Amino acid sequence: MAEFTHFNEQGRAKMVDITDKNQTSRRAKAKSSVIVNEEIYQKVTHQEIDKGDVLAVAQVAGIMAAKNTSQWIPMCHPLQLSGVNIHFDWEKNDQSYELHIFVTVKTKGATGVEMEALTAASATALTIYDMCKAIDKGIVIGQTYLLSKSGGKSGDYER
Repeated sequence: MAEFTHFNEQGRAKMVDITDKNQTSRRAKAKSSVIVNEEIYQKVTHQEIDKGDVLAVAQVAGIMAAKNTSQWIPMCHPLQLSGVNIHFDWEKNDQSYELHIFVTVKTKGATGVEMEALTAASATALTIYDMCKAIDKGIVIGQTYLLSKSGGKSGDYER
């Protein structure tokens, strides 16, 4: 069994030392979603929400979250990201609309960007909730998960 690297010799939490790890191209893709009612769907897609363009603001929030992940997640390393891309796809369900949020984060470094992608997806969904909650507080934030990652010692992952 591999040694768990997030604890020091006293059994206390530590940030993993990545000093000797190779710098490689790394990419992570994450997904989240929000489920909204017809009224919110119509107002978002026609840019009629009083707070502004919901998807534009949420996209910027997601990018900012990716860039600041180490300030949110205690053991994450501050990373210089080389790219963050967020896109959206709507899906109509029986009584609602689901907005799928897809995030891709890239860097060249000694550690992966999975947490940055997941944080961006979460912040994007939360921002959509915040901008639309005056219309309906019943918005559901869906599952958030890693779709894939590439680069680094542990190899590639595909969900």
